[in-house]
Amino acid sequence: MSDQEIREITEVELPANLKDHWKSAKASVERNNPGYAIKFLQAILKDVPGFLNARKLLRQAAIMATGASPGSAKKGMFGSGGGGAISRQAKKDAPGALVAIEKELEKDPFNLGINETLHDVGLRMNLLDTAAFALETARKGNPENTKVAHKLAQFYVARDMHMEAASVFRDIVKHDPSDGAAVKGEKDSSAKASMQQNLTDDNSGLKVDSAGAAELEKASRTALTKDQLQDRAAELVGKYQQDANNLAVVKQLANTYEQLEEWSNAYQFYDWAHQLSDGDVALKNKAANMKDNAADQHIKDVTAAAKADPDNEELQTQLAEISASRVRERVEECEERVKQNPTDPKLRYDLGLAYYDSGEHSEAIPHLQQATRNPHIRTKVLLLLGRTFSAKGMTDLAIKQLSDANSELTVMDNVKKEILYELGCIYHEAGRQEEALDCFKQIYEVDYGYRDVAARVEGSYED
Repeated sequence: MSDQEIREITEVELPANLKDHWKSAKASVERNNPGYAIKFLQAILKDVPGFLNARKLLRQAAIMATGASPGSAKKGMFGSGGGGAISRQAKKDAPGALVAIEKELEKDPFNLGINETLHDVGLRMNLLDTAAFALETARKGNPENTKVAHKLAQFYVARDMHMEAASVFRDIVKHDPSDGAAVKGEKDSSAKASMQQNLTDDNSGLKVDSAGAAELEKASRTALTKDQLQDRAAELVGKYQQDANNLAVVKQLANTYEQLEEWSNAYQFYDWAHQLSDGDVALKNKAANMKDNAADQHIKDVTAAAKADPDNEELQTQLAEISASRVRERVEECEERVKQNPTDPKLRYDLGLAYYDSGEHSEAIPHLQQATRNPHIRTKVLLLLGRTFSAKGMTDLAIKQLSDANSELTVMDNVKKEILYELGCIYHEAGRQEEALDCFKQIYEVDYGYRDVAARVEGSYED
């Protein structure tokens, strides 16, 4: 499996040529023969690093083989050695680093430093459940270490896994009742977990209304054609007309309009659902997003009309006015959202982006810096930070942000290409042509048609 294909898989998705190894590994653990199981499991993970069940069983086998027990982790950051070298390897060869990590954990399965390295590599490769498992293992082996527990809790918060986050925070408070951050974290996460449960309960309410409603609930989780979505919207409108206060129907209707990209309708029904729900934050955020989409779509429509009729002064003036108004409106909306929820990194990023688009680069920086805490958006935050510093003429800081973002990505996907291209352009403007060319060449090697990299790279050989 190539780097670009690495993802987390289930047992059902395991390649046929590895199924016998998997059966043998499970049987070996059941027969209390961990050494034999470890060999099979390491071979499986070398081919499919994303098979988390194998990694979990491998850890179980290592615990059996070493006699390790919870709380028995070695005190040093890298008790079994090699941590620093593995961290450096991970930046160049993440899949190879995973193999090295498992060799170390075979000897010391609860090792704090190695498990934290596994977490970091999991994040780099977007193996998020693997990243969580690594911190869970580290916490199990180091129950008194509240630092790693906080790291795990914040990871769950960033993934909207509030029930899991609340459990971790609660455990921290048991060990240290004076930990104010954990006390607040447990309270906030429990509240959000409750709201998520309420949403789930409301959605399941459709299932008990009638057989037809059950079919609608099922349909909401499947891919539908535009015609099918329109039919579904019409059916839901009929139900809504019978009872405009049925929260489950209102949410279903809002979701259907969202899938149809009818942003104004989606906004109206998400907003009404928010009012019916007695202040559900998730629905409030949905309504805000739909309102943004509706405004952006209006600008796109006017832009297209203005482009099709460039001599129409009225259209050109209208476009300029609504574009300027939208930029300012976005800033105000994002400021209000951050004011209501100042600890949400995603909202901080949105505000930073709004400031950047409005040309208020200095105002954008502190919000973007806070947004880097969220691992799911960290890369695009660093990209925008780089652009912001570049816009302010702070080339060295721009290069630092983009270089950090680039080093955290191991797969040459569209995001990495965009970062490399931006970095190359900044190097070029700074007169550092050799470094600029190196960035463009990395893209050229995998995507000849990306922007103008072919002309830039091939032109360098003609100079």
